[in-house]
Amino acid sequence: MSPETTPEDPALEATLRRAGIVAFLAGAAATFAFFAFFPGLPHVIDWGAIIAALAIGTLSRWACRTHLRKHHAHPD
Repeated sequence: MSPETTPEDPALEATLRRAGIVAFLAGAAATFAFFAFFPGLPHVIDWGAIIAALAIGTLSRWACRTHLRKHHAHPD
């Protein structure tokens, strides 16, 4: 389990917030690009692609924040 951040560390909270936003946007954009340009798929963005992009964006945000928290707790 990753340790929870404390309110006494606003710099870490700001870093986690920025990194989470960037990771979400990158994951969602990569998913949209996959559905839009991958050969053989219909080149339309439908509700399935939107839901998949939101899910992948959320998963990448969670992974990024977890990695940064672990790295902050154990900076080896």
